[in-house]
Amino acid sequence: FLNIAEYGNTSSASVPIAFDECVRKGGIKRGEIVIFVVFGAGLTWGANVIQF
Repeated sequence: FLNIAEYGNTSSASVPIAFDECVRKGGIKRGEIVIFVVFGAGLTWGANVIQF
């Protein structure tokens, strides 16, 4: 999901926006395991795993 064309550079909000788009389009369903891996300024990064 590429949301920069729709919303511009949303920086850290890009991940939840893309997640919402994916859920709305049926790409992720309840009960599935989702992994978020993000990279930010200054070589920062983060990751988490959730069961949606």
